[in-house]
Amino acid sequence: MKAVEVITARGHENILSRNKNTFEITKEPYVTKRGDCIIAVAADKSVKDLVAEFKKILKKKGAKLTIVIQVGGEKEVIEAWGSPKLTFNHPTDLVVRKSNYVCDRTLAIKANKVAKDFSRNFVAMLKDSQQKVDITLTVGDTT
Repeated sequence: MKAVEVITARGHENILSRNKNTFEITKEPYVTKRGDCIIAVAADKSVKDLVAEFKKILKKKGAKLTIVIQVGGEKEVIEAWGSPKLTFNHPTDLVVRKSNYVCDRTLAIKANKVAKDFSRNFVAMLKDSQQKVDITLTVGDTT
């Protein structure tokens, strides 16, 4: 089984992309420099908004998530995992984590890249509030 979600967001001048544990995409239109994990704002979806079939697959044990983030000709590809513990209840955020920690904001865990791992050229594009950020989430059931 496989499902795809597409999310559109934009950059913001206060994006730092320095967090060593997570990255976050939010529906909020503004971010302060304290939010060093946030990589995109004004997203058109949060974890709560994802379609039921996508969530069902991502909650299966062994579900693998590929995240492709594109902005201004730059691209990052992240591999992460789903979990039966995911709740998808947060109304504004999607958080991808290196750890196994799960809360209402968590989209995926055990990611191979987080905010600090993104190329600095990519981050420079994310700092432009006029830049559109395209996020494609592809989940597959590997069991």
